[in-house]
Amino acid sequence: MVVNTIHWFRKGLRLHDNPSLRESIQGADTVRCVYILDPWFAGSSNVGINRWRFLLQCLEDLDASLRKLNSRLFVIRGQPTDVFPRLFKEWNITRLSYEYDSEPFGKERDAAIKKLASEAGVEVTVRISHTLYDLDKIIELNGGQSPLTYKRFQTLISRMEAVETPAEAITAEVMGSCTTPLSDDHDEKFGVPSLEELGFDTEGLSSAVWPGGETEALTRLERHLERKAWVANFERPRMNANSLLASPTGLSPYLRFGCLSCRLFYFKLTDLYRKVKKNSSPPLSLYGQLLWREFFYTAATNNPRFDKMEGNPICVQIPWDRNPEALAKWAEGRTGFPWIDAIMTQLRQEGWIHHLARHAVACFLTRGDLWISWEEGMKVFEELLLDADWSVNAGSWMWLSCSSFFQQFFHCYCPVGFGRRTDPNGDYIRRYLPILRGFPAKYIYDPWNAPESVQKAAKCVIGVHYPKPMVHHAEASRLNIERMKQIYQQLSCYRGLGLLATVPSNPNGNGENSTSMMGLPPSETTQEAAASSGKISEIVHRKHSISRVLHPSERLLVIFDFSESVQSLFWPILSKEKSCLIIIHTLI
Repeated sequence: MVVNTIHWFRKGLRLHDNPSLRESIQGADTVRCVYILDPWFAGSSNVGINRWRFLLQCLEDLDASLRKLNSRLFVIRGQPTDVFPRLFKEWNITRLSYEYDSEPFGKERDAAIKKLASEAGVEVTVRISHTLYDLDKIIELNGGQSPLTYKRFQTLISRMEAVETPAEAITAEVMGSCTTPLSDDHDEKFGVPSLEELGFDTEGLSSAVWPGGETEALTRLERHLERKAWVANFERPRMNANSLLASPTGLSPYLRFGCLSCRLFYFKLTDLYRKVKKNSSPPLSLYGQLLWREFFYTAATNNPRFDKMEGNPICVQIPWDRNPEALAKWAEGRTGFPWIDAIMTQLRQEGWIHHLARHAVACFLTRGDLWISWEEGMKVFEELLLDADWSVNAGSWMWLSCSSFFQQFFHCYCPVGFGRRTDPNGDYIRRYLPILRGFPAKYIYDPWNAPESVQKAAKCVIGVHYPKPMVHHAEASRLNIERMKQIYQQLSCYRGLGLLATVPSNPNGNGENSTSMMGLPPSETTQEAAASSGKISEIVHRKHSISRVLHPSERLLVIFDFSESVQSLFWPILSKEKSCLIIIHTLI
């Protein structure tokens, strides 16, 4: 029997560590590597030109790598549910392979394709390679629920089997006798389109700061490891002005599009650490970037409303303001705060900003100054950010806006002081906001405070050439902290899972002596001690700290101010008693 296969590329745009492609090739007579471009999606405003350019460069690089194996990439336009039934017939396909997609809409799409394949008698091969772990196993280990604290997540993965070794890259030897049927008009029918062909206006488009593709990703990985090697203690580098600029060792867009395998990155880091540290075991903190990514993937995989506030069981329902004009000023870098505007300008021009810069602009938009929903900021990042990933993007915005996960809402990033501490001379501001180039360092972060003579000397009068600040930061942040404080004091009225956050225990709201959220793993003794919901009631009533008891069909929310050891006592019950949830909250 002739075995004709299709490998469907989505993420995972690489030939190294691609187990589903390797398996698809084994024993096959022919293989066609396919990427499906949705023509409607190409014209969507949800994805900006920098992201599209990066994707097309990834596809061009993948096609070039396949050419070396006497194969090619087949780029096909249409909806997968329309495309595959036609391809199955035209190419007499017997096997379909693809990388597992853990995100809810991806799982729904793949289920539909699997059904079509089954009806056509096509075998389907799916392998996990976009994440380090099988996320379903993490959730199973946590009693069927996604872990909602990073500490709990770390505890769970410490109990998991070791990360699987990356698969060897696809080579001519791996291809063996498997061939790819090609026609003379392949480029015309299946070639990678240009931005212009997709309807983008490229006039004035600057050169790419982040070239896409697996080849670039692997080159950057080597540079990244070389840079890491001289930091013998593997501490996180301190933030400075140069940190704000795109680095030739940056990897996040390549991980997002799967040009770089997270498992390869993981094992390369491990090998380097053991070499430098003389075979000692690396700490989990070494893999911080990868594990936070994994954490958000796990939190999102079974939650189709993860990117929404409404209907999202882990998201606090906050009455954000609707202010399209203010949102536009933020998104376009016209807030009147040079630090914020420079960050948003860099994002729009280059498609990337430093993670602490992301924190600053997210805080400013949401709980810090403008009180606009995190959903709006997430959409802007989705459009502009090269490494915007559905799970990580939504999870980060919920976290930074104090809508879910852990965050100290009484800590706000100052849109003047934070930038000044990072880059005292203001070189970053001058790079992305040349209109302010003439201001001395003393005033470049708050040019509205500069005397009129200084503004005129700088050839930039505030309110004429550059906008005045759109809000008074000190007043806005104080008001918003109070708003957030009131919301968290009323948590007992909420019925969700995502209320694990802190409240300041002093009236000044400066964050001192605040408790941390519940996320500690239980010991074996506490698992045995807390075996029934009746014991919860006994403990709560004995401490006289019950806030209110909800209807039996609702989740029980108990507000108390106990030590972490008492908090951890309740963790086992959360995984066994589905009708009961304990929310840890410091009494005011």
